[in-house]
Amino acid sequence: MATPDTPTPPTASVPATADGNRMSRGLTLLFAVAGGTAVANLYWAQPLLGFIGGDLHASTASAGWLVTATQIGYATGALLLVPLGDVLDRRRFIPGMMLCAALALIACAIAPSLGALLVATTLLGFTTVSGQLLTPLAGDLADDTNRGRVVGTVVSGLLIGILTSRTASGLLADAAGWRAIYFVAAAVSLAFALLLSRAIPPVAPKAHLPYPQLLLSVWQVIRQERAVRWTLFLGATAFGVFTLFWTGLTFLLSSEPLSYSVSVIGLFGLIGLAGALAARRAGRLHDRGRSMPATGWGWAAVVVSFIVAAFAERSVAGIVVAVVLLDIAVQGVNILNQTRLFALAPGARSRLNTAFVTCNFLGGAAGSAAASVLWSVGGWTAVSLTGAGLACVALLVWALGRRGPLLSARSG
Repeated sequence: MATPDTPTPPTASVPATADGNRMSRGLTLLFAVAGGTAVANLYWAQPLLGFIGGDLHASTASAGWLVTATQIGYATGALLLVPLGDVLDRRRFIPGMMLCAALALIACAIAPSLGALLVATTLLGFTTVSGQLLTPLAGDLADDTNRGRVVGTVVSGLLIGILTSRTASGLLADAAGWRAIYFVAAAVSLAFALLLSRAIPPVAPKAHLPYPQLLLSVWQVIRQERAVRWTLFLGATAFGVFTLFWTGLTFLLSSEPLSYSVSVIGLFGLIGLAGALAARRAGRLHDRGRSMPATGWGWAAVVVSFIVAAFAERSVAGIVVAVVLLDIAVQGVNILNQTRLFALAPGARSRLNTAFVTCNFLGGAAGSAAASVLWSVGGWTAVSLTGAGLACVALLVWALGRRGPLLSARSG
């Protein structure tokens, strides 16, 4: 496969790291926690949709567009900013993006109306890309035998951040109002900006390309390797059904007959946390050459989880089972997809991650938007059946591609 940075001298595609700069357990943990706190910014509003809507005199369905706006901003930031990880000094770039995210969080906290909050959350999504810069950096610093484990740990941190954000958001909103969570998140973002500026080891840029050519090279790598295209479709579908489920679940838990408070709704994120911890081992399956069959089992589990959810509209126990199963499956599939992509072009991991994250969050934005529409039309049943149908499509794509289009000489 031709690399997407062919104009670059051969030595520029290799990160200048010594053995002492590779991913230690401590640095891996820091990347995971910092990335998790960053990506949590995208989901503070999700369990608070009814709360925010009431405070800003808008319907819950209208407030649901906050999640969509944030994800659109995130997908745009991933497309325009994450490729710069291959050409800039990430020791400065990543903390700088965390500082920008802190400013956007403050704008969210002081937003006077739903329209202003929509603008602020879009800017928050655009600037909250540090987690997706840390993931390919971890892949660069890890050696070949441990890359799946390291990337799996960092990605699990991002996923755990998504899930725990709902719990933290609900509890803090109940105690101090929904604006408080954005002020606290801004302070946390500033703290990690300082920590990472000191902890990230020096790594030479892997390419020297003008910005327009850098963006063009993202599309080049997609066009040149069909395994990338097929994997991007599976990734976008996985994240789409994930946000479809969680946005719809917020509507279900906040409406009659359950009518849970925002703090109780947030606690459901802790249930999904068990799935994130279990999915952490998915990267090791890649290291052992089991990536492809494990992806198929993951999609089968997604189908089952939505079927369980469809019959659990009035059963909290059934919802808990669906949450755990869905999170294990989706997060495992996500880690396996991302690790396989990183094996395709070591000199362009940030750009591969750009394609992966952009497609994922476009899928996520579509999923959250669809949840609002489906809830208005057919409630929880419509949400669950749509999720099951999309998962069946993805399972079919996996079955067709597992012996050809999804395979690469360098993927597991």
